Amino acid sequence: MDLAVTQEQAELRRTVRDFLDRTSPETEVRRLMETAEGHDPDTWRRLAGELGVAGLTVPEEHGGAGYGFVELGIVLEEAGRSLLCAPLLSTVVLAASTLLALDDEQARADYLPGIAAGTTLATLALTEAAGRWDDPAAVTTTAARGGHGWTVTGAKAHVLDGQLAALLLVAARTDAGISVFAVEGDAPGVRREPRATLDQTRRQADLTFTAAPARLLGHEGGAWPALARVLDLAAVAVAAEQAGGAARVLGMAVDHAKTRVQFGRPIGSFQAVKHKLANIHLDVESARSAACYALWTAADSPPDLPLAASLAKACCGDAYVTAATENIQVHGGIGFTWEHPAHLYLKRAHSSRQLFGNAADHRQRLARHVLAEPAE
Repeated sequence: MDLAVTQEQAELRRTVRDFLDRTSPETEVRRLMETAEGHDPDTWRRLAGELGVAGLTVPEEHGGAGYGFVELGIVLEEAGRSLLCAPLLSTVVLAASTLLALDDEQARADYLPGIAAGTTLATLALTEAAGRWDDPAAVTTTAARGGHGWTVTGAKAHVLDGQLAALLLVAARTDAGISVFAVEGDAPGVRREPRATLDQTRRQADLTFTAAPARLLGHEGGAWPALARVLDLAAVAVAAEQAGGAARVLGMAVDHAKTRVQFGRPIGSFQAVKHKLANIHLDVESARSAACYALWTAADSPPDLPLAASLAKACCGDAYVTAATENIQVHGGIGFTWEHPAHLYLKRAHSSRQLFGNAADHRQRLARHVLAEPAE
């Protein structure tokens, strides 16, 4: 296992950070929180076109760059650092990964070029009212084949960017098992309702399908193994975001401790504050290590992915919430105000910890993996 950062990866991080510093400052994040779209289409097109972010993991024959998940993880970490409001997780991680995981070359040829170019916004509609993300039995949405092709009927909840995605990849049940269907966002029989969430920087929607026309992707009834891999990749992606956000709030706390003066000296000189910051630093570095290992596993060691994904998601989720909470404590009264950005990171920390399973879910999953391993 080689976790050394290459010169190309370091340059990618610098380029993405410089771009996001210009296009996603706090003022822009707050502006986008109030818009119906939740993101700036022009910024997304530039991310896709100028930086090639949307096609990083898309094969070159489909208009992408053909890189691995490590490079995408660098982008995700920087996106978490800047609270980027963009369909990065929904389109690039969920939708593109689903298309790549399914055995359907024609679907890849049809959909991936638009995703890579940034012209097609897409998402995966999997979770339903029960909220269980890793249980195939929780998929109750059904698909039926008639004289005019497939139709999908049912409801999905907590769909990332579901209110504006042009392409919906819907997990539905047929007599053969779980399948994935492509549904156009503006197709007849599709109703989309934005969902109010704690984190206004990331949009979710509830979708209802009433005999909506659909296209079967891959083999009927054989989609769950692909979806299981996509969910692991999603957990790794969120962990990378969380590591970036945790590092950012640590930096905010340290900077404030250096400049905020009480009793004639910077508060960072007090032992209690030093210990608090040191503990946050330890949590953040542990989280980054876990995320780094999970990204490498996603790219180079797929059999170990479920274990690494759960480890990273549990570690990074807790570290981000702790760091964001302690950042507010270090800032004192100003940290609790709407005008300060600390609460934006705290809300992102809490909401992202629930995405694709919280820390408790993933620790239970880790325990099941360990207990299932044969004794040596």
